[in-house]
This record gives sequence, C-alpha cells and structure tokens, in this order.
Amino acid sequence: MTAADLDLDPDGRWRRPRPGRDGMRADALLALGIAAGGAFAVWLYSSANFFGDGEPPEVWEAALMILGFSGPLVWRRIAPITVTVVISIVYFLGITAEVPEVLFSNIALFSAMYSIGAWSRHRRAALISRIVIVIGMFGWLFWSTTQAAFDTSMFDEESGVGLIAPGVAFGLISVITNILYFAGAWAFGDRAWNAARERAELRASTEELARERERTAEQAVALDRVRIGRELHDVVAHHVSVMGIQAGAARRALAGGRPDATEAAVRSLEAIEGSARQAVDELHRLVSTLRRADEIVGAAEDGPSTRGTAQLDSLVAEVRGTGRAAALSIVGEPVPLSPLIDTTLYRVAREAVTNSLKHAGASAALDVRLRFTERAVELEVADTGVGARGMRPAPRAGSAAGSGAGGGLGQVGMRERLAAVGGTLEAGPRSRGGYLVRASVPLVVAEPTADVAPTGAPSPSAPAAAPAPPDPTPSPASGAASPGARS
Repeated sequence: MTAADLDLDPDGRWRRPRPGRDGMRADALLALGIAAGGAFAVWLYSSANFFGDGEPPEVWEAALMILGFSGPLVWRRIAPITVTVVISIVYFLGITAEVPEVLFSNIALFSAMYSIGAWSRHRRAALISRIVIVIGMFGWLFWSTTQAAFDTSMFDEESGVGLIAPGVAFGLISVITNILYFAGAWAFGDRAWNAARERAELRASTEELARERERTAEQAVALDRVRIGRELHDVVAHHVSVMGIQAGAARRALAGGRPDATEAAVRSLEAIEGSARQAVDELHRLVSTLRRADEIVGAAEDGPSTRGTAQLDSLVAEVRGTGRAAALSIVGEPVPLSPLIDTTLYRVAREAVTNSLKHAGASAALDVRLRFTERAVELEVADTGVGARGMRPAPRAGSAAGSGAGGGLGQVGMRERLAAVGGTLEAGPRSRGGYLVRASVPLVVAEPTADVAPTGAPSPSAPAAAPAPPDPTPSPASGAASPGARS
C-alpha cells in the first residue's frame, strides 16, 4: 500500500481501517468493566441513601440503564455514532428516572464521544453528529439549570446568599464541567484519529520506500548484467576475431606451399594460443566479479580488467601480428588520465579495432591516434579497407552528426561507455574509403602518486609507428569537422 492507495472517504479524507479481533476483544472487556462498575456504583448510592426520602428505582430499571450504557461499547469502534446516540438516550432516560448512577455512565458517554472522533470513517458525519449531540446535551443542561435556579426548596432559607445565587452557581458549575467534559472527548478523539492517520501514512511510506529499494536493487542488477554483457562482448569479439584471422593466415601459409610455410603457420598458431590464453584470463577476471569477495582467494588479482591507454601499443602490436599494417600515434603532450576515462578509451579502441578486423578486409591498414588537447582527449581508429559495408552502417539520413543513429551492439556499447564519462562518439565511413571511429572525452587528469607511475598514455618505450598523415577529408559521421578534429 502506497500513500496514493490509502482508503479515502467521498470528501477525500483518510478512512481508518476497521478494528481487528484484538480491538473487539478489548472493547468487550471495557463494556464488561463499565457494567460491573455501574452495578457497584448503584449499590453504593443506594447504601448512601442517595434518594433521601424518595423511593429508589426498581432493580430492573437500574439493570436496563447499566446494560444500556455499557453494552453498546462493544461496537464503539465499528459504529461510534450509533453507539454514542444510544448511550446518550439511555443516560437521559436514566437521569430522568432517577437511577442512582452518574459515575460510570459518564465514563461510558465520554468513551463513546471520544470514539466518534477517533474511529468514525466519515469525518463530515462525525462532525455533524457531535454537534447535534452536544447541542442536545447542553439544551437539556440549560433547561435543568434554569429550573434549579428558581427552585428555592433545594437550599435552606437561613443559609444566606452570596454574590451569586445558589441555583445560578450550581448551574455555572454544571456548564463548566460539561464544557470541559465534551471538549476533552472531542479533542482527544480527533487527536487519536490524526495520530492513526499519521501512522498509516508513515507505514505506507515505509512500504513504498522498501519497494523502491527493491526496484533500485533490481535496476542495479540489470545494469550490472548489461555491463557484464558489454565486457563479455568486448573480450569474446576481440579475441575470437584475432584468432580467426590468425587461423586463416596459418591455413593460407600451409596451402601456399612456400618454403617458410611451416614457420609462418607456427607463428600464427602461437598468436592464436596467446590470444586464447588472454581471453580466458580476462573471462576469469570478469566472472570472478560475480562472486563474493570472501569466496575469492586473492581477490585483488582476480578483479576486473584495468587495462588503459598504456596498453594501446600492445593492442596495435596484436593487430600487426595478424599480418595487417597498423600504426599508433600520440598527438600532443600525454598526461595521466583518470582511471575511469583511461579504461573507457581503451575499451572503445579495442571495440573499434575488433570492428575493423571483422569488416575492413585483409588488406586494410589500421591507424590509431590518441590526441591530447587542453580540454579533451580524443581517440581515433581509422582503417582504409572496404569490408562488408552492409554490416557497418552509416548514420541514418538526416540525423545529426555524431548522433549515432546507426551501428550495431558494438557501437551502442561504445556510445554508452563514453556517455557515462561525459564523452561523445562519431562513427561512419570516410568519403575516400575506409571507416572512422572518433571518441572525445573531457580531459580529467589523475592525481599523481609517488608510488604509481602514470598510466594515462602509452609507455615511452613502447614501439609506435610514425604518425600517419592527416586526413584532409572530414568523415560523413561527423559532418564538417572542427579545426581541432584532425591532427
């Protein structure tokens, strides 16, 4: 039950739920206690000669009055208005018949009046009924007080008269007592109803927050599954593509009958073996993140992959190992990047390289550029191949530059990765042939530490080919490229 699901009356006010068996049992015990107290009070009043020279009422009259103001209390929470009206009538008839009981009958009337405010499910009816009952009771009170004020037989003629006549003083005491009596029952009843409503709203809000936590946990699990799926896609697609190309190279070397065929095939098989081992190792680290830390021996070594742009030279060297031309160039002054951006750029580069290996053709050359500017770091992966263009869609006609309207799951994954760090992705065929993937991320420099060397750029000792010549033709994926979009 949420706050919007609370039971409301036609006026839009909250309706208190009906009491359960425990509440009915408590009311039955209250009625029994009031009845026993009323019977005891009647006996005491009779023993104290409450009637003076008058005759006491019949036993059946006293029994009917006791039963009349105690019995209805069993249903005071279910039908409070009806119960209060019945007890009020019984109280009036009992006083008129001079039944000697004014203690427990008043307690019963107070409880019934209180129950209207605390348990009535229709607040407008509760307000109207209490007004009618109070008006009726005070009308009877004023009529009785007026009679008593002019009844001189109630007081001794020699007792004297103070500032206020005895009858008037007696009437004022009755009025003040009844005002406090009914005001207390009214206020306490409304306060109990408001407190019950606040508890219900708090309980509903607590349940809603609990469901929201469950939904958040489910969303977190779903997002984690998406992340794991993306990681699996990156690992499997890249290494399987490399192994497929190496296997094809080995097959062609053995089928060609060249003198160095065996050596070339061995090199290809070694590359396949290394790529397979690396894939298994990354899959093991990825799957280990699904297990609890206390179930992992050496959890620090089994964490998720933390490869970054420092491993771009290894990625390019792996492409060269497939027999394709590949070059890595660094433009600008390298700076250590934040770990998140560093890993994201490597993942994007690996996905773009995998896409090129699958679709660009065996003779395509690959160019990887990492450009550092004052405000951003850019990564470009371009190839010169033709490939299966039907499998590498360009942006839809009429879409904004770089909007990424086209692309398969790989491009979707790259775009999501970059969006998570405030970056953008542009991907599409180049006008002079080939395909270009450009990622741009705001520059966030990592805090340097004394013990850890920066990992924001490939290591200086890594072999890198000379920078490729600038491509004067802007890619259709990016529209009219800005002056800083090309080196």
